[in-house]
Amino acid sequence: MAGSYKMTIAGLERELPLCPLNDKIDIAAFVMFSDVELTVAAAEQLLDKSPYFDIILTAESKGIPLAYEMSRQSGKPYVVARKSVKLYMTDPIAVTVKSITTAAEQTLYLSQEKAAMLKGKKVLLVDDVISTGESLIALEKLTAAAGGEISGRSAVLAEGDAADRKDIAFLEKLPLFFK
Repeated sequence: MAGSYKMTIAGLERELPLCPLNDKIDIAAFVMFSDVELTVAAAEQLLDKSPYFDIILTAESKGIPLAYEMSRQSGKPYVVARKSVKLYMTDPIAVTVKSITTAAEQTLYLSQEKAAMLKGKKVLLVDDVISTGESLIALEKLTAAAGGEISGRSAVLAEGDAADRKDIAFLEKLPLFFK
């Protein structure tokens, strides 16, 4: 590893390990798993920045703790787009995505039961980090296929050029580290 990057997120100081993305760029790894204090604080601040919504949609897996906490604080339900089809999923909707932190293409799935929860609802898309926007595009496609209407897009961090987007709410900008 090439060191770390210290930053303040939702009023809390955290040190993020730097990880090589390729020969020219390192990224700071932001992982909310196990960081309850940060998850609670980030959810509260993101809810303050979010437009009205009926339901939250996130992708498996790093967005799950944030979506859960935003759901708990707001009293609104959340749905998780899964990375694989589970036995209990009936006639799933599928969308393929290529994320910056994943080596291969992935497919996200929503069962018909979960898709029905989005139908006719204002959907808030939630993720831990927005970088290339590919995961968001997949969630947008799933929302459209389910008949939901996107009310907003929220993330704890916007990485690189994503911080220049006007269609997302986020707490802090996360730089890319060029070698």
